[in-house]
Amino acid sequence: MHILLTNDDGIAAPGLAALRACLEPMAERGVRYSVVAPDQNRSECGHSVTTRRALKVRQTEANAWSVDGTPVDCVRLALSDLVPEIDMVISGVNDGGNLGVDLLVSGTFAAAKEGFLRGLPAVALSHYRHPSRPRTWDHVPRWVRGLLEEATEHASTDTFLMNINLPAVDPQQMPECVECDVDYSPFDVRYESLESNAFLLRSSYQDRPRKTGSDVEHCFGGKITVTRRFIS
Repeated sequence: MHILLTNDDGIAAPGLAALRACLEPMAERGVRYSVVAPDQNRSECGHSVTTRRALKVRQTEANAWSVDGTPVDCVRLALSDLVPEIDMVISGVNDGGNLGVDLLVSGTFAAAKEGFLRGLPAVALSHYRHPSRPRTWDHVPRWVRGLLEEATEHASTDTFLMNINLPAVDPQQMPECVECDVDYSPFDVRYESLESNAFLLRSSYQDRPRKTGSDVEHCFGGKITVTRRFIS
């Protein structure tokens, strides 16, 4: 199995390195990967694509390329030209949660969705953060390797779009994993009026509304959340 790895935090992001660490032990099962990721941070770009200029590509390793475009650009270019023999797309690990309505603006999720729309099984991974917890990464392979092993096993027979979020808890813990629905409750936002007719968005991620049993509630409560969709 040949997996495409990408993200929206950029090719040098520690979350992408953590994702690679998750997959490297799977090489003994015939799992290999290639990386095609943005050359810099492209967070919250949604499903945007570059159409008015040429994309510049730089090969950084034997199996890795950076692209001066969006995550969706990376997936499209990978599948059309760079590594067209891909069997599955995995995007992440994003430095910050992608829960509920975050999915409408998330570049991480958009990259996975692009692979899914093109008939491939796809997974998006994100790590919810809280100011009270350090932004560590070493625990990520221990938390998600089992989920990714399961996903790669199902990828040979199913086409699915999976969204995984890790909670902001003590990295020494092993959080419970729960499959749940996406919470589409909108943010409670307001805009602060500044000088010169400018408005600054104000919102609290931690104080967002949440529905009982949803991905937002479970992840904020310390659980790994999994949402998925299948197509025949």
